[in-house]
Amino acid sequence: MQSQNRVFDDFVKFVNGAAGTLAGVGREAEASARERAKEWIGGLDFVSRDEFEAVKAMAAAARDEADALRARLDALEGVQAKPAAKAAAKSPAKGKPKSTG
Repeated sequence: MQSQNRVFDDFVKFVNGAAGTLAGVGREAEASARERAKEWIGGLDFVSRDEFEAVKAMAAAARDEADALRARLDALEGVQAKPAAKAAAKSPAKGKPKSTG
């Protein structure tokens, strides 16, 4: 009986060692695949998340500034249009024949 238990113990040690080795090989394969994917993606000119967020913030700031300038321009055009409309309403149109009806 003693020899059977020893064979069984040796077999269990061998299987445990093989499982550990296979797990290590799997981790190395995963790390290698990740590294190759990073190199491949890096060659495709993708941007990082940080760069994307920075450009997104710059675009939002530019959009807000353009909206503010558009509102300011509309306000200035409104101020200029009002005196011109008042002046046109006060003076009759010159050079146009009056219709007789």
